[in-house]
Amino acid sequence: MDLQLAGKTVLITGGSKGIGRASAEVLAEEGCNLILVARDAALLDEAAAAIRAKRQVNVRTIAADLSSDASVRRVAQEAGELDILVNNAGAIPPGDVLSIDDARWRQAWDLKVFGYISFCRVIYARMKARRTGVIINVVGAAGEKFPTNYIAGAAGNASLMAFSRALGKGAPADGLRVVAINPGPVETDRLVMLRKAEAQQKFGDAEKWRELTTSMPFGRAASPREIGNAVAFLASPASGYTTGTVLTIDGGG
Repeated sequence: MDLQLAGKTVLITGGSKGIGRASAEVLAEEGCNLILVARDAALLDEAAAAIRAKRQVNVRTIAADLSSDASVRRVAQEAGELDILVNNAGAIPPGDVLSIDDARWRQAWDLKVFGYISFCRVIYARMKARRTGVIINVVGAAGEKFPTNYIAGAAGNASLMAFSRALGKGAPADGLRVVAINPGPVETDRLVMLRKAEAQQKFGDAEKWRELTTSMPFGRAASPREIGNAVAFLASPASGYTTGTVLTIDGGG
């Protein structure tokens, strides 16, 4: 299916691995030019080189910590004109309300919650001036499932869900669209690392980590590419009437 995205310029935060990299690969297959942003320059270069080796698209990288408004503005300035923004950077630590101290809570929200909001504010204004563009916020299903032992993530994701809905509700008047995606468990490097540690503790063998996913829908976690496919579709004209909504991809769990 041709999603009519060829030639579009896409900026993806957290673009060096996991959902961000998978989204980049899918969008490159659709002919998009990419700007990948993450903290680790080496990982960014590796991801960019792998995409360039497969697809004839332009891939730029910007190494940056997006936990400050000044950094967000610097990246936006360096990136230039965008057609699509995919906010994906940030991992909020697990823990209940008594185990996450103020410093860790604020640090995590500075990157994911306020980082998303800051990027949206800057890029939305530029897209509004041209009356064209799409913003996709990759949030997380904890924002609707409210796990007690992931309270900072649940509260942060719920905030981003509301933010995306509110921004997206008014976006059509400016010629824009804003949507969010709530992935459930996804087989990223981080999930595998956590499951291996759990399997080592439970079974004495880290390589048995897949046994811990058998109770999930379809007996597995989602693949990063399955989320990337949704990012590409929602960014495309094929989904041109979709805004102010949140798509949950959790296998029905």
